[in-house]
Order: sequence, then C-alpha cells, then structure tokens
Amino acid sequence: MTIDLAPNPAALRTVPRRLFAGITAGWSAVFVGIAAFLVSFAWSWQPSYWGDEAASIMSAERSLPSLFRMLDNVDAVHGLYYLFLHGWIDVFGASEISTRAPSAIAIGIAAAGTVVLARTFVAPWVAVIGGLLFAILPRVTYMGAEARSTAMATAIAVWLTVMLVRAVHSRTAGRRRQVALWLGYAVLLAIGIYVFLYLALLLPVHAVAVLVLSRRHPFWRTAVIWLAASMLGLVLAVPIFLAGVAQREQIAFIGRRPQVTVSEAAVLQWFDTVPVAILAWALILVAVIAVFSRRSGTHRSAVLPDRGGLTIFLAWMVIPSAILLVGTHVVTPMYSLRYLSLCAPAVGVVMAVGVAALANHWMRAAIIIALIAVTVPPYAVQRGDFGKNDGSDWRQAANIIASRATPGDGVVFDQSVRPSRIPRLAMHVYPDAFVGLKDVTLTRSYADTGWLWDEVAPLTDVLPTVSGLNRIWLLQYSGSGDSQRETDVHTLSLQGFHVAETTLVNRTLIIEMTR
Repeated sequence: MTIDLAPNPAALRTVPRRLFAGITAGWSAVFVGIAAFLVSFAWSWQPSYWGDEAASIMSAERSLPSLFRMLDNVDAVHGLYYLFLHGWIDVFGASEISTRAPSAIAIGIAAAGTVVLARTFVAPWVAVIGGLLFAILPRVTYMGAEARSTAMATAIAVWLTVMLVRAVHSRTAGRRRQVALWLGYAVLLAIGIYVFLYLALLLPVHAVAVLVLSRRHPFWRTAVIWLAASMLGLVLAVPIFLAGVAQREQIAFIGRRPQVTVSEAAVLQWFDTVPVAILAWALILVAVIAVFSRRSGTHRSAVLPDRGGLTIFLAWMVIPSAILLVGTHVVTPMYSLRYLSLCAPAVGVVMAVGVAALANHWMRAAIIIALIAVTVPPYAVQRGDFGKNDGSDWRQAANIIASRATPGDGVVFDQSVRPSRIPRLAMHVYPDAFVGLKDVTLTRSYADTGWLWDEVAPLTDVLPTVSGLNRIWLLQYSGSGDSQRETDVHTLSLQGFHVAETTLVNRTLIIEMTR
C-alpha cells in the first residue's frame, strides 16, 4: 500500500485558505483555545477525586504556615501550584468543578499558543488543525480535567517556545525589545520549572530550535544569547532544583513499578489506546515522509514546514522522552507517563502536518473524523464516575456514608495500600459526608504535621477508643486482598461487633459493623 502525498501546494491551499480567509492569527488562536477549554472542561466534575488530587487539595487547604512547613519536607516541587490553588479554593471552593477548572483553562491557553507557534512554520489552517488535534489527545483531555499542575506546565512550555522563536527572530527589532524578549524567556523558564521541575527537559529541544532558526541569522551570537538567558532562568530556579534533589526519595515509587517499554510508551504516553496510537503514528510518519522526501530546489510549499521546522517539533516529541527512558534504564527511575505531557503540543502539530500532506480534502476529512471517533471511547472513560486512577470511587463511597451513617458512629480506614489509594483520603476531599463520625485510628491530623498525610495508629493500639461506640464503618480498598479486611473485622469482633452489611462501591468496600 502506498500513501498518496499531496504533490501540488496550490491544491493544498485552496479550500482551507478560503475557509480561514478573514480570520486573523489572534482570532484563530482564540477560537481554538476556547474549543480546547470546552473539551477539557466538559464533564470534568464527573469523576471522583483520586490520590494525587487529594494531595493537591489537602495541601492547598492548609494554613500558609502549615503549607510551608510541609513543603520543607515534601512536595516542594509542587509548592507554587499549591500556593496558587490555596488562593483559588479560598475564592471558588474545593469542588471538582472548581479545582479542575484551572487545568481546563490552561489547556485552552496551551492550545491557543500551539496555533500561534505553529503559524510560524505552517499554513494558518494547518496550525489550527494542530491546535485542535492537541486538544483531543487523550493525554491532554485527561490532564485538562485534573487538579494537578501538569496542564499549567504544558501551557508554559508552549508559550516559552513561542517566546524563544520570537526572540530569535527579533534580530532586526530594537535592542530594548530584544532584551525584553530574552529576559522574558529567562523568567518564564524559571516560573515553568517552579511549576513543574521536568520542564527543564525543554532546554535540549530549544537548543535544537536555536540551531535551526539561526541558519539565517548570526548563529553564534544567537546561541550565546540563548545560553545566557537559559542560564539566568536556571539560576533563578536553583532553589527548586536543590529542593527536588533533597526530596528525590519522593519519586522512589517509580522504581517499584514495572519499567515502561518503548512500545508501551508509544501508546500510553499521549494516546492511551492502540487505535488512537495507530492513527497518530501513521500521521506522524506521513508528515516525516512528506517533508523530508522533498528534493532540494523544489518549490517550497506554503502549507508544510521545511525540514528544520518539522525537526523542532520532532525533537520536542523525542528528546524529553528519550532522556527519561534512557535515564530510567541506565541511571535511576525517573520516567512517568505524566511527565511527558508537556510534549503533547508538538504531537498535535506534527499530526496536523501529516493531515495536510494527504492528497485531497476528502482524505483529510476522513482521517480527522476517524481520529475523533477513536478518541471518544477514552474520553468517555475519563469522564465516567470512576475515570481517575483506574477507578477511584471516593465520592460514591462518601455518599453512602453520608446516607447511612449517623453522628457518633466510628470509622476505620484501610491503611495497607499505598498512600494515594488509602480510603481515608475520601474523608478529606469529601469532608461533609464524615461530619460527626469518630476517626478511630487518627493520632494526628495532617494539617498539624509537616507531611502530606494523617498520622494514624494500628486498630489494635486504639481499642479503648471503640468502647463507647455502637456502630463502626470500615472502608477497605478491595484490591488489598482479604488479610487486612479479615484482621480489622476480627479485631472488632473481639470487641463485640459483628458485620451487619457489606457494600462494594467500585474498589472501596464499605463494611458496617454493629454491636
């Protein structure tokens, strides 16, 4: 089978150019940004919170002294986001729709920036398609509906790259404008690293961009200025680098997971499902063939990027991923699917180049419709009640407690699973459901510690606490096996309790025990 690539640039431009006639660069970016925001925002309130979001909300709801005390021990790399969310929650509350909205807004800003950036290299209509394809990638729609900093980091990554391109092209601008652009680049780089430490992975990509974009400018002068601006940004970010090194054990959990293979990363990193991955990689391959197979001296299409332009986006896709994959296998565990979310804008643009390279409008329309069709199933899963972390169900469990428990009852949480899946977190992200209940094993609230989570004691160490209780609710993680559940049930049975009712929500088992 052969792929029919567009041989005639004029034919490529005709209809799309008419469709986008009269739409300025700014307005096209705004329209795409609004569309991307709506895609990410829609039904973002539906899934229950999960462990990482609980860390965000619980940290943000602390008093500022308590928050800074915690950041001195853990999660310093998320400190700027927690400070932002602290103020946001004070104004808008801590519901799912409120705390996830900033991520949807960030995706809209990132999509608009993707259009602005892509227009430097491709035709306006291709840039718009790139922004829209970015917006529907499963990795993007997931992080756009999550109370974490990843979406904000992605938006910063896009606009940092826009600023780099503008700065490199500012050779003919006034000296004051050049200085402002490069200083802005340095400051935004530092802010981005404070928001998400791994944003520093963009620097090798920007080195490639400087090399490519400086071909028609004094290369060494541009390279030296970029290095100086990058060094300034890194110097400004030194405190967060030092904090990240001091708290490096925080990502030790990566080493306890099975190492991700290249083939797994090719599917899961941005595309989530095999059908999406197949179509996406096919378009990426078409883009590479179309751009790099053109002979030198042929007419340069105003639609497709030149080889250097596509190289920048390919580098953005490949270099950060390669660094983390190789580093994980050779140095220390450092790879996580979420860390490469900031490469998704480049994926959208390269896929759009692949769409533009197809032979006719019918083929382009068909592939876009197919892409939308295959992204709908993962999108629907993401927006389901149990769409987070393979089935988090804390809101549903909290609703059951709220409807059945009465003030004065006790509650005991399974502590045998990893912190991000402990059912206890349901009490902190849905506190209204647990008002009036006795937290049997709590010894010290998280807000009074310098760490993320509550301090608790084993049930067997706090048995005097249950002596005045007539009903206790056990919330167990169903994936932890029977041993913990049987141990807690047996312990309470010896105190005169028996199992009255057992309810499995999704992965949380609620056991009602009465005297």
